Amino acid sequence: MEPHPVVGESLELALSRHRFDARLLPPFSDHASASALTARIVRARGSIVILGTTLEAGDPWLATIAPLTRAGIDVVVLTSTTDRACWGQALRRGARAVVPKSRPLNDLVSIVRRLTEGLRVLDVREREELIAQAVRRDVELAGLRERFERLSHREEEVLEHLRNGRTVSQIAALDFVSPATVRTQVKSILAKLEVTSQIAAVGAAHRLGWQPPRIRDHQARPLPEAG
Repeated sequence: MEPHPVVGESLELALSRHRFDARLLPPFSDHASASALTARIVRARGSIVILGTTLEAGDPWLATIAPLTRAGIDVVVLTSTTDRACWGQALRRGARAVVPKSRPLNDLVSIVRRLTEGLRVLDVREREELIAQAVRRDVELAGLRERFERLSHREEEVLEHLRNGRTVSQIAALDFVSPATVRTQVKSILAKLEVTSQIAAVGAAHRLGWQPPRIRDHQARPLPEAG
């Protein structure tokens, strides 16, 4: 399963040339379709699934790893991400291996061959370390999420303005308050998030995948000049 046809077709061709019964299945964009395709693979008695996924939190294909594994199907994740904590998340769900798209195609073919022969495809210590990185990431994000929950609604609005690149003066003009008031609010945001700069606060929001509140009609107003 690969969302990019060129990659998927090339992989299907390469595996077929090595006498594997390879079939390219179409990509889907929602959880219901992913669940249906999981059932289809189980019914077809497939033994190995190469799953093309971004490994992002919202990727519906992540939800297919565990049920496929429980059905006795070996899952190999093919991804463009280099984030090893994300690799660890896939392994925690039951994937046998994670292969970055930067690796040679022959490496992936070799992994498939080893799986068909019942051989190990990932060193035990490397697997444990990747999973440990995923666990540490989860702990870090849990703590970060808790700190974001300390923000008041007004502080959330100010943080979203900062994330959109607005200065203190611009925020003050948009909200009809003094720059001193906004600076006090920014100071409170930094304290609650336990960071030392506006850049760090915005970075933390990005790292968490924080979803801001809807800013009350401010986007409809013209952006004032920085002062």
